[in-house]
Amino acid sequence: MPYIDIQNDLPGIRGLMAFSPHTAEPMGLLANALLHHSDGLLAAERELIAAHVSYLNDCFYCQHSHAEIACYYLDGDRQLVDQVRTGDDQAAISPKLKALLRVAAKVQQGGKAVQPADIELSRKEGATDKEIHDTVLIAAAFCMFNRYVDGLGATTPADLGSYPPRAKQVAENGYGPHIFSTSQPAGPSVKPL
Repeated sequence: MPYIDIQNDLPGIRGLMAFSPHTAEPMGLLANALLHHSDGLLAAERELIAAHVSYLNDCFYCQHSHAEIACYYLDGDRQLVDQVRTGDDQAAISPKLKALLRVAAKVQQGGKAVQPADIELSRKEGATDKEIHDTVLIAAAFCMFNRYVDGLGATTPADLGSYPPRAKQVAENGYGPHIFSTSQPAGPSVKPL
């Protein structure tokens, strides 16, 4: 139960956004700009970074929401998504993405934890300056989003089966007002993370 009366029963950040549309709009635009395109990083890679940072911040709602979106983009490869989400170095991802995830993890600790050697390793593994930029901004934004969700005690569904239908909707339509203004889509039974 949220710590404040948000006047709705929507889960996670959706309920908070519905409570405060004037802050929801710029937050939704930021999320869309960071996650819902493939300029440099693929959309799946962007969602994996968001899920990993949310895992490091122990934000149940965000880590599972964004892991499900990544899973949608990766044709249901839940094992890979779970490995990346939890920081398993054995995950079958590119050395570039591994280096960028290390940068994201440093940002989660604090901006000054990122060192020139972290950036140079990312470049050595093939990351462009745009990809490094976006990784840092995604990690920083998710520290804010995670703290928003958990700092207000947003409703967090424990039923992981409720996450895939919304993930499909976000993957197909992006982030924006529909996140909090449309009902939870029905979906087929999907094995949750």
